[in-house]
Amino acid sequence: MGTVNVQVETAGEKVYRRLRNDIIFGRLIPSQKLRLEALKDAYGVSVSTLRELLNRLTSEGLVIAESARGFEVAPVSVDNFRELANLRLLLECHALQRSFALGDMDWEGRVVAAHHKLSTLEKRTLAGDKRGLEMLKRYDSEFHQALLSACGSRVLLDAHAAVFDKYVRYLMIAVIFRDAAPPEHQKLLECALRRDAKVAQAILTTHIMDCVAYTLTNTPANLLGLHRTSRKRQSAELAATPA
Repeated sequence: MGTVNVQVETAGEKVYRRLRNDIIFGRLIPSQKLRLEALKDAYGVSVSTLRELLNRLTSEGLVIAESARGFEVAPVSVDNFRELANLRLLLECHALQRSFALGDMDWEGRVVAAHHKLSTLEKRTLAGDKRGLEMLKRYDSEFHQALLSACGSRVLLDAHAAVFDKYVRYLMIAVIFRDAAPPEHQKLLECALRRDAKVAQAILTTHIMDCVAYTLTNTPANLLGLHRTSRKRQSAELAATPA
């Protein structure tokens, strides 16, 4: 009996991660209705399990739940994007300063390794290969998390990660990649290795604010919630989502 419960929890957690990633990486688009019967078939879990998972995602602000209308993917807006950018900057600058002061050699190793993976994909993207954009954003997240990983506060890291994921959602919806991002990441790496938090915070401010400005300038329709895709395409993308 206990073994069955563990298996059910593991299956539910796996579907939770899939749903969450599908929202963050734009496979489930803003304001899309989340029909339980369709999701049940696509994700291979019961309706009751789906309700639990969608309520969990509602508490994270990634799904909207209305008693009469069911569930839908959280909408996007320019104001929300700017708010997330400012909150990310506030949390990341604070955590970065602590991490640079407390980090040891193991921390340096994590930062260098994370940057190596990120820079490898950035070079491919700069060369015109945009097929790895989702993986690039994952490595981007890993690099920034590595920079902060020695801050000494799990609460701070979790809060930052939640905001960072919502921020990345906008970049994936807009399919954004700035050519200026790779040299900024390189500068952040250099600051980390010499423990220069003040300069790193200034670079980080430019890194985030310039990304917001670039995104709003180049893809305003998406960020204003005008992003649309046909129902047929939605269904095809949902069915094709890997397990």
